Amino acid sequence: MIRQLAVFLENKPGRLSALAECLSNGGVNIRALSVAETKDYGVIRFIPDDPVKAKEALKAEGYAVIETEVLAVNVPDKPGGLASVTKLLADAGINIEYAYASVIRLGESAIVILQVDDKEKASQILKNAGIRLLSQEDVKEI
Repeated sequence: MIRQLAVFLENKPGRLSALAECLSNGGVNIRALSVAETKDYGVIRFIPDDPVKAKEALKAEGYAVIETEVLAVNVPDKPGGLASVTKLLADAGINIEYAYASVIRLGESAIVILQVDDKEKASQILKNAGIRLLSQEDVKEI
């Protein structure tokens, strides 16, 4: 499992830019990013290369940060790659609460970030099927 950070932002011009600049100034690289929005606010979920540095930089600028563990799944980058992974989880009764893609690639594979309702069970099922899950150390090194 890897660590994801989430920040709530007002849905106004320049808010995402300020967040990105804060992370840049803190020497943090974003490895995956998801932006979900409503009329008034946005939820920015991201995988930083260094969660500790990212939290420190954000908190120093007054951002409220939520940290959660998510799965980073190595998915074959071909038609049916995502379907094969999600079917394993569906067949096991595991709910995918949300998902987003990463800028990380491993050879011919893409990395998909998954938040599921049972991370331990999902991890075991995916590993048993020969699917690689990235660790926080993998994210930092890639």
